[in-house]
Amino acid sequence: MGNQRRTYTKEFKLETLKLAETSEKSVSQIEREMGLPAGVIFRWQWQLRQDGGQAFLGHGNLKKAETRIEQLEKENANLRMERDILKKAVRVFSQGQK
Repeated sequence: MGNQRRTYTKEFKLETLKLAETSEKSVSQIEREMGLPAGVIFRWQWQLRQDGGQAFLGHGNLKKAETRIEQLEKENANLRMERDILKKAVRVFSQGQK
């Protein structure tokens, strides 16, 4: 069987990052002591720098920009469908006038 992917809470990640900043231990040593995969603290640091307060939202929770993009894509799909219906209706009605 494959390994289960471990998930960590936002609070755990923030506390671990705080420990990495304040501790005199190396990041790799902290990862080993906490049972974390190698490089995960650096990835969390990068995510925090990139996303700030939007970092570590969890599974299924999208950032505001991603939510807006998703909403606009749905609206765009509906508008395309309506446009195509109107195009077909124009073709049907214009054929009868020839």
